[in-house]
Amino acid sequence: MPYLVRENLFIGNIGAAAEILQNDGVQQVTHILSVLSSASISFFSEWRSGLTIPVKEIRKVHVGDGGVDVGAKSALSPEKLLYSLEYAGHDLKLVRMAVPLRDTENEDLLDFLDVCIDFIDRSRKEGCVLVHCFAGVSRSAAVITAYLMRTEHLSQEDALESLRQSCEFVCPNDGFLEQLKMFEEMGFKVDQSSPVYKRFRLKILGENHFSGLGIDSSKLGADPGMPVEISSEVEEDNKVENIRSPTYRCKKCRRVVALQEHVVDHIPGEGETSFEWHKRRSGNPFKKSDESECSSIFIEPLRWMKAVEEGALEGKLSCAHCDARLGYFNWAGIQCSCGSWITPAFQLQKGRVDISSV
Repeated sequence: MPYLVRENLFIGNIGAAAEILQNDGVQQVTHILSVLSSASISFFSEWRSGLTIPVKEIRKVHVGDGGVDVGAKSALSPEKLLYSLEYAGHDLKLVRMAVPLRDTENEDLLDFLDVCIDFIDRSRKEGCVLVHCFAGVSRSAAVITAYLMRTEHLSQEDALESLRQSCEFVCPNDGFLEQLKMFEEMGFKVDQSSPVYKRFRLKILGENHFSGLGIDSSKLGADPGMPVEISSEVEEDNKVENIRSPTYRCKKCRRVVALQEHVVDHIPGEGETSFEWHKRRSGNPFKKSDESECSSIFIEPLRWMKAVEEGALEGKLSCAHCDARLGYFNWAGIQCSCGSWITPAFQLQKGRVDISSV
């Protein structure tokens, strides 16, 4: 049976959702958020046929005014969401959203949070919503915890404790708990410009690469050198932002290769004392380097990096226009000139790019 968490908000397992779809469960439920593996979603969808809403209608149906723009503000691809209208019995109409998420510690929860929270919020205004996973313990609990964190301004610990007062056995896995702490650090939102998010994104990409899952090109950052269609309002905002934010261009052909928003900051290391002795310059090996500025910048992987997209472990980063060498990448890491070790690393050497504010 589902458990009441807040007014018009329930948590449960896949059995509770099935009962509602069979019209034998909680009659006031009008919306269902299914947080399941892709295989479970497919089975569940086939078991209960419905009318699938085209992807282009997603923003109109659930994500519109004031909500999350899945296509522009999130790393989440709209094609990975399932929206459907289903009918249980003669009178009960259900709106369901399904998101593909496995209950594993290295699964990417953050990129689903905004759209899930938006769905829950709208569903509670329109009726009553059930959030469920397979067992009703980890995935659904993580999503509702994030919802309580944002809407009630609770810490991760307080939100989870509040949820346990309604359903005592909920227990998100450790990976989800770590991501919920990041969610708290980012101010209860998924801020893709935050260093917290960028480090998380690189960690996920690195784990996927070494586990043999390959590179999902949708997870790579947009190529800043390619033209994009944007509204005049956004264009004006970008103009103002570009005045303040550095742009990195290939020194040879002037193609844009990165923006400041793509830079992944790191804590400076201990200078030459961080290197093996044979890699140090001449002089006192125990004296820290007087150079305070790194000779490279490190960025997130972008779609112009063909060798990265093709799955190479390491290699050169070359300009997509003139093929000039810009730097290197290595999923196992690169040591910066400041001594800090960056993992994974996508390095642009400052001597090979021009930095401008326009």
